[in-house]
Amino acid sequence: MRKWMPLLAVCLGTFMLLIDVTIVSVALPQMTDSLDTSFSAMQWVVDVYVLVLAALLMAIGSLSDLVGARRVYLIGLVVFALASLTCGLATTSAMLIAARGVQGLGAAAMFATNSALLADNYRGRDRGIAFGMWGAVNGAAAAAGPILGGLLTEHLDWRWIFYVNLPVAAVALYIGARHLATSARRADRRVDLPGTVGFTLVATLLIFALIRAGEEGWGAGSTLALFGGAAVALVAFVLVERGRRDPMLDLGLIRTPSFATLMFGAVVFSAAAFANLVYVSVWAQSVLHFSPVKAGLILMPFSGMSFVAAGLGGRFLANMPPQYPIGGGLVLIGGGSFLEMFLTGTSGWTAMLAGFLVAGFGVGIASPILASAALAAAPPDRAGMAGGAANTFRQLGFALGIPAVGTVLSGAVASKLTGSGLFGDGDAKADLVTGGQADTLLAAVPEGTRDAARRTVEDAYASGLDQVFLVGGVAAVVAGLLVLLLVRPSARREEAPAPRPAAEPLQTVGDEGLRAG
Repeated sequence: MRKWMPLLAVCLGTFMLLIDVTIVSVALPQMTDSLDTSFSAMQWVVDVYVLVLAALLMAIGSLSDLVGARRVYLIGLVVFALASLTCGLATTSAMLIAARGVQGLGAAAMFATNSALLADNYRGRDRGIAFGMWGAVNGAAAAAGPILGGLLTEHLDWRWIFYVNLPVAAVALYIGARHLATSARRADRRVDLPGTVGFTLVATLLIFALIRAGEEGWGAGSTLALFGGAAVALVAFVLVERGRRDPMLDLGLIRTPSFATLMFGAVVFSAAAFANLVYVSVWAQSVLHFSPVKAGLILMPFSGMSFVAAGLGGRFLANMPPQYPIGGGLVLIGGGSFLEMFLTGTSGWTAMLAGFLVAGFGVGIASPILASAALAAAPPDRAGMAGGAANTFRQLGFALGIPAVGTVLSGAVASKLTGSGLFGDGDAKADLVTGGQADTLLAAVPEGTRDAARRTVEDAYASGLDQVFLVGGVAAVVAGLLVLLLVRPSARREEAPAPRPAAEPLQTVGDEGLRAG
């Protein structure tokens, strides 16, 4: 048992940080009511966590090379636990959002060091087993998040979705401090602080712009100013990275068609497959009047199918050129989205069942291959950077997808509400509907028209989700076709792998292990 203690320490942290990406989705309506804030503000509870996680992954990977992966991982556990406690104690939305950002910092420290820790602590056959178990934990976290969030929210309180991290972190910290081997260090590595700041600024301005587009419109001055600021920040980031000796992201990789297409596919993969699930959960609670637990359970066909497909894909697709499982998976995600876009105001959750199953299968066959394909598309001396970039762009896709989905949904809902003539200015009321506060809106409607108003709200939310599924489906199919057309197998797949220095960052080994498992 002592041999597997390092694996247990790593898996506990991984499960905790990944489950916190989705565990809050079913609790957002309760958070909005409890903190007396808007649903637009609550988007940041999801977004800021994923944004910080994505922005800091590669930088903290470099930092762990300097000071040791074990030390960075244990510090990340402490930061994550303290931030979780602060989230649970939050009395305002601002306090909760700030604490979630710090939680994302701790998560980045843990996630960036997972693969290196497993590689440091296991050799030979044991290493393959360790990475296979770690990959299974990744899949289990995605499936368990909405259900666990629903159970804690319904039977305790939304704050317990954060408090539950404390005992898990304590156990992981105790085991990790006692059993994780000391990691090797590389004095020649440097942390690219200017690049990290520039990347974070670009992503933050884009998210702000997408949220503001939903509130003020795409042509509003503030929206255009934010998009312009993001463009300026992107130019600055490119100029900074071109002049760095040890950049966060080698821009030469982006000039490679295969690598650039894979990064685009990674962004669309997360945005199209996962971002809409937050609003599906809100729809289930506010329109279907499901409990938080039941709202989490309706996502099980999607996550369960992705888990099964990942296991089958690891066995049958490992030797297939990567553009086929990745491109095919994206096309299936798009096809699943198209199947989901037949909701009406009277639909039940089973109207989306076929789409959930098809999209889940697409996620399962594409997900294990993405990072290893990025590694194969890069030169050997940039393999660690390429794998880290794949993980970063996947998280970035989810962070951008949440406000993009919210903007599309709000626009469609506002149009329906305005057209009904029952609510006056639909733009002002759409946030209540998309945020799960439809009952608050209906309470202000005269009793004689309340039934008609309720049917309008139900039709409006269904119409909005249909628009979301349409946009996501088109994006996923386009990305899938581009991957099939532009990504080519690397010659490195046919050659014996070059020796890897013992201390080289191993951010993609986990995906290789998951695929082998």
